[in-house]
Amino acid sequence: MAQMYEHPGEAAAPEPIRLLEVRSAPLSVDEVFAAVQDGAAGGTALFAGTVRNHDGGSDVAALAYSAHPTAEDELRRVAEKVAADYPVRALAAVHRVGELSVGDLAVVVAVSCPHRAEAFEACRRLIDELKQQVPLWKHQEFGDGSQEWVGAQ
Repeated sequence: MAQMYEHPGEAAAPEPIRLLEVRSAPLSVDEVFAAVQDGAAGGTALFAGTVRNHDGGSDVAALAYSAHPTAEDELRRVAEKVAADYPVRALAAVHRVGELSVGDLAVVVAVSCPHRAEAFEACRRLIDELKQQVPLWKHQEFGDGSQEWVGAQ
């Protein structure tokens, strides 16, 4: 049975996906936050993933992300699934590729929903599914000279 809403703003927006991109240019939290603004949204959750100076007990000396040509298509598939499963008013996700430095934004995702709990859940699902399913790979070089590739399955 379909859920009955007291107000149309309680339902998902008909076109909630506002921004999806894999890009080499620096990312902006403000751009992503602005993309998910919606008058019917009572909660907006945003996640910003940054490059840290260590991983697995080793110092990170250099880091670069690369993407398969289908990465944006897969990102759209993930976003559409999240939007179908939650009452999403607006959704945005951007991931950076290329060489990044410690502190740089690697990924920024945001979701707005009528209520905060839905926004938190949808945002967490978006970033988790992005990391698991979108074909993006991280190449790390460590201070001891060793290297590692990390990426989607």
